[in-house]
Amino acid sequence: MESEYILVELRQLSPNENITKEELMNILKKYAGIISVYDLMMATAYMRKDGEFVHVKYREKYLKVYIKYFIMRMKEVLEKEDYDYEANIDKVAFEKSFPMLERVFEKERLSASKDDKFPLIYVITSLYTTFILEEPIHPVGSEFPGSLKVEERNGKFLCPVKDNQKDNINAVCHLCLAEQTPDI
Repeated sequence: MESEYILVELRQLSPNENITKEELMNILKKYAGIISVYDLMMATAYMRKDGEFVHVKYREKYLKVYIKYFIMRMKEVLEKEDYDYEANIDKVAFEKSFPMLERVFEKERLSASKDDKFPLIYVITSLYTTFILEEPIHPVGSEFPGSLKVEERNGKFLCPVKDNQKDNINAVCHLCLAEQTPDI
């Protein structure tokens, strides 16, 4: 099974009137199952290398968040059973995510080997976090330069840098359900 087929299978959900969390999870679990410990180690190394460009003051926090909440979610995807199987996901947001997911998948594949699973991990984690957990992609408490953090207020997730990415067509922020923090 090739990693890129996840996008084909996800697109096949679109004609459905509604898309349930169970339908999405079945696909995410199927593809998470082809990710090995070696693939996770390689993805972690990739993220550590990418983290070299983050200001030293934030680097360790950045790496901790990304490795824990991004990479290690594969195990969680495989083991997750406690969600509302019948609940529908936001189909409009799901369909809007495809152009960005395809661009990011291809961009990541261009800079990696054919067997590299980082693009697949990226897609699975982004969709799982947004549509199954209904959480922001950067978890609450994630810190950005200026000591700005993702937070939850009155049941809404707020991100201090979301608007900074609105012109970046490859930013996962377009998929994220957090809103721009209003007072920043």
